[in-house]
Amino acid sequence: MFPIEFNIIDVIDIFLVSILLFQLYKLVKGTVAINIFIGIVSIYIMWKVFSALGMGLVSEIFDQFMSVGVLALIILFQKEIRKFLVVVGKTSFKNQKIFLKSKSTIKNLSEDKINEILHACENMSKSKTGAIIVIEKNSNLESTINTGRIINCELSSTMLESIFFKNSPLHDGAVIIQNEKISAARCVLPISESIDMPANMGMRHKSALGITEQTDCISITVSEQNGSISFFEDGNLKTNLSIEELKKQIETSV
Repeated sequence: MFPIEFNIIDVIDIFLVSILLFQLYKLVKGTVAINIFIGIVSIYIMWKVFSALGMGLVSEIFDQFMSVGVLALIILFQKEIRKFLVVVGKTSFKNQKIFLKSKSTIKNLSEDKINEILHACENMSKSKTGAIIVIEKNSNLESTINTGRIINCELSSTMLESIFFKNSPLHDGAVIIQNEKISAARCVLPISESIDMPANMGMRHKSALGITEQTDCISITVSEQNGSISFFEDGNLKTNLSIEELKKQIETSV
């Protein structure tokens, strides 16, 4: 047996690493990246064990592998790292309004505008009209807006229903709401790779989930199969919402 020195700094070190690993696990849980994450953690643990046991040859092999590990992590976990940074930034500045009062931030919706969205969702739900509505918060969505058709019109239920009408040339894709206006329609959203979504949900829902994984926006979908309304935020999904439940979700988020 060899002596092991252990002090309060080691306890704090282990505690912080545990928190970091847990947060990373939460980010990749339910995605195809979880198996890669577990594999990398396993290799790292084996590397440390072999090094502690003084197994020089095996340790050298693992050492060479780990020397390019950071670069490999960046390549393999691009989306997860971006999501992690978004979460960190949003948490850090959530309650610091002084940093958020710039021209391109604070996109809270007035009650009238929220009611316009609710009215549109209710009507489209009854008619089973498929729709994706994305509401910008603090993350700038200009790159997403540029993938669609710029509109810059007043936000109203009539306009939303017209855009998503099945014979409309703009119905395919997402509508982006920015500064209480409809900025663009027919926008292309990133597709979520989550494997936890219900099997009956298609690309519309995966797109709505994907944009909330990469930014702090919220998104709403109306299913053209059954008219169900779903709400997405921070990579989480709430489905089969009533109009009253949807209103609470929007008011809480914006």
